[in-house]
Amino acid sequence: MTPRAHTTSDEPVQTDVHARVLLVDDDERNLRAIKTVLEDIAEVVLARSGEEALRQLLKDEFAVILLDVYMPGMDGYETAKLIRAREHTKRVPIIFLSAVNKEMEHLIRGYAMGAVDYVFKPVEPIVLQSKVAVFVDLFMMRRDMQLKAMREQQLRDAALQAEQALRRVEQRQIAILESLPIMLYLEKYDRSPHAPTFVRGNFKALTGFTMDELMAEPVPWMEHVHPDDRTRVTAELAARSDGRAYAVEYRWRTAEGQYRYFLDQGVLLHDTQGHALEYAGTLLDVTDRKELESQLLHSRKMDALGQITGGIAHDFNNLLAAVLGGLEMLELRLLMAPEQSKIFNITRRAAEQGAALVARLLTFARKQKLEPASIDLTRFSTAVTQLLEHTLGGLVMLDWQMDEGIWYPYVDAGQLELALVNLAINARDAMPEGGTIRVKGRNAHGDHASLADGDYVVLAVSDSGVGISPEDLERVTEPFFTTKAQGKGTGLGLSMVYGFARQSGGTVHIESRLSQGTTVEIWLPRATELPQVAVTSSASAISQSTPSDGLQHILLIDDHDGVRLTTMTLLEELGYRVTALPDGVQAVELPDEELEAVDMLISDYAMPLMSGSEVIRKLRAKKHALPAIIITGHADAIANIPESVRVLNKPFTLMQLQEAIVAVEAMQAA
Repeated sequence: MTPRAHTTSDEPVQTDVHARVLLVDDDERNLRAIKTVLEDIAEVVLARSGEEALRQLLKDEFAVILLDVYMPGMDGYETAKLIRAREHTKRVPIIFLSAVNKEMEHLIRGYAMGAVDYVFKPVEPIVLQSKVAVFVDLFMMRRDMQLKAMREQQLRDAALQAEQALRRVEQRQIAILESLPIMLYLEKYDRSPHAPTFVRGNFKALTGFTMDELMAEPVPWMEHVHPDDRTRVTAELAARSDGRAYAVEYRWRTAEGQYRYFLDQGVLLHDTQGHALEYAGTLLDVTDRKELESQLLHSRKMDALGQITGGIAHDFNNLLAAVLGGLEMLELRLLMAPEQSKIFNITRRAAEQGAALVARLLTFARKQKLEPASIDLTRFSTAVTQLLEHTLGGLVMLDWQMDEGIWYPYVDAGQLELALVNLAINARDAMPEGGTIRVKGRNAHGDHASLADGDYVVLAVSDSGVGISPEDLERVTEPFFTTKAQGKGTGLGLSMVYGFARQSGGTVHIESRLSQGTTVEIWLPRATELPQVAVTSSASAISQSTPSDGLQHILLIDDHDGVRLTTMTLLEELGYRVTALPDGVQAVELPDEELEAVDMLISDYAMPLMSGSEVIRKLRAKKHALPAIIITGHADAIANIPESVRVLNKPFTLMQLQEAIVAVEAMQAA
């Protein structure tokens, strides 16, 4: 169809004036689909790469550029940067098209490159038409004003028709603008302080005031600007007198007393002799965008909270189990004076409150500057292992394999730690029955299309889990896309890792096969300096328990030394004979005659090498219907528990332990 043009049959000099939209995307399907959506609004010119887009900009003038973010070779950000660097194209509006990243850093980066908006694939045709139509009409309005000024003498005999045509354009513009959170304004060149005169748009929807109410109000426009923003805004607006386009974001107090975020941007208009006339600008309500940024931050925080809370609760419950068990044994074995008993009860109450606090653990926050530095991966791996030790649970092990002579990556240590935690948690979730996560480090030279030539350090995180299907593999770095079950993930983990790697000057490469596992490679630039910060670690010695004679023989398995010793003491206090072991493998390897002498099994659930459920199944294969209790301090719900097994949550008291034993004996008797 013929593109729209702001001309009439009586204005032959303007018949060649029409709007063009430059659509840049390396996907032919996207080009065809979006062209069909927009061809009724303007002439759509296609470009299949950033280089081709720059060539088109040398030939034609465009009302707006629709630019795909991720393209081979020159991506959308690099293309936008070059467009903004050229004098004749730096003011052309850019709308980014993205099917991958909605994270705050990517949105902010796009706006910093000069984008006026983001549209996420798959596009909504009506939304895209509305957004593009605004800029097409603004482009045509500007062209009409320029042509009118240059050809005033030629168009004198058609003034009435031109005015009618302009009125129709303005009416359409008003209808469009009143449906969007945007205002057009003019302002005198020498006006100070900032006091725009609004000419188009739904002023009341943006500000809560009618135009008359604001004009009658004695408080000037700048007095509504948030006090924390006022000095910055005043300085940035004062600098616009040099003739450059300006854009400043600030909070503005509405009639309801609430602050909304406005993006105030414009250009300086000149007459035909080049003299400054006035500023023409737009005021855009970007409150929704700011709220989106806040939601993204909140989603990332909540995702981190959901992944680490279980590990934290597990650690605290183990500690509290040892503390409360020890206190109970002291109370049973020591005769305390009233004053001592009072102090003892205060201590026990504090420990019980600690247990309640673990149950109400709801928030986790961490702020950190982006400070890239040279990192020694051998030492760094120790810190990450300690962080993940309980987060991964007892069924998954972490295996680091660093090549000899591996280089030092130049990256923010905190962000790298967060990326590895995300990948490790994904790998854990892909192996519900447990397994080994391998982190391999090697040196490499940049051989990806998205990488600059140079040296890189590659960290490959591999699992042997369920894998990812080919169709899902193409989308796993998209924000909010997840292959996990509903409620099990936000879909931000891999997109965060990808964004971090790209921001650090590297990239991410993913390979996966169904039922065989997944490998995620993070490519990071090589550092030119030696590391300056060392990471230290500590290890606790493992204590050994000596069983004693009792009325009944119980096999106790727990990998936490303190809990194992305390539980053994409680059982001995109840009169049982106890054999205590630190892991399930040793229990399974017990000789048959020793296992035959065991009357009951008490096992921790989450342990390295073998879970408590698996220990029970293997021992029952040798000794049928062996009575069993699982003790757990893990916050996540445990699964796959064998039949006739009692679950006892840590921390527990002597009485609760005795009740569990009695209950299991009753189950066996029934």
